[in-house]
Amino acid sequence: MVRLLAIGAGLLFTLVVMVSFVVDAYNAATTETPKTAEKVFHLDAKAPEGGWSFSGPLGKWDIAQLQRGYKVYKEVCSACHGMKFIAFRNLAELGYTENQVRAEAATWQVPGVDPATGESIMRPAEPTDYIPSPYPNDVAAAAANNNAIPPDLSLITKARKNGTNYVYSLLSGYQEIPAELTEQFPEFSTPFGLYYNPYFKYLNIAMAPPLMSDGQVTYDDGTEATVPQMSEDVTAFLTWGAEPTMIKRKQTGWPVMIFLVFATILAWMAKQQIWSAVKPSKRKD
Repeated sequence: MVRLLAIGAGLLFTLVVMVSFVVDAYNAATTETPKTAEKVFHLDAKAPEGGWSFSGPLGKWDIAQLQRGYKVYKEVCSACHGMKFIAFRNLAELGYTENQVRAEAATWQVPGVDPATGESIMRPAEPTDYIPSPYPNDVAAAAANNNAIPPDLSLITKARKNGTNYVYSLLSGYQEIPAELTEQFPEFSTPFGLYYNPYFKYLNIAMAPPLMSDGQVTYDDGTEATVPQMSEDVTAFLTWGAEPTMIKRKQTGWPVMIFLVFATILAWMAKQQIWSAVKPSKRKD
């Protein structure tokens, strides 16, 4: 009797779960999701008009672009964001000589210790040092940025969906709230301290436009420093910073693929040679 009651209770529980699942699935399929400004006016990230030189299986780094991007990062982005996984010695991969890397590192200040007194000091960086954060800790970072902590940019293009295109679109996408948005959603607004950017999920972002006007940075190679150009260059640099071996990996992949195809052909030919003298047996019923 107890066993029958247990079986009945189990069947009843299973039935209730199945009915609940069917009802919830029906409601989810038939209930119309209310439209919000975030869903209607949010834009998907996009690449610049000419694409990226490093995209695709045959992509390559544009060294001049990476150097321009580093300049934008140093003069603009480093005021709020660090790159704690990138050492100054890594800049040699951008075409700088050893002396240039050493000189460039010395233009940065990093925490150190006075060998005479043992007190904490700021000293010129060396090639073995890593690009520092402008803030000593998260509390100081939040206090200086309206309670929003600027993220480290070392892996930012890997940490965001469609990261490279997202960073580029975000940097170049600041704008005024469209009149169409306020017409459809009169209740929508950008609070004080936030900025409208359709490429940000919630449309209002705490980061002020870092690239505010053309010519904000002067490029050494004479390239015109428009906002889209600076956004593209610094995004390429951040992509390199997140995955500096990407191009080497692609270049290594081609010989590996060719070898695997060749080895497969050899294996098939060897199999044919070994089993060529073996005749299939005729089955008798």
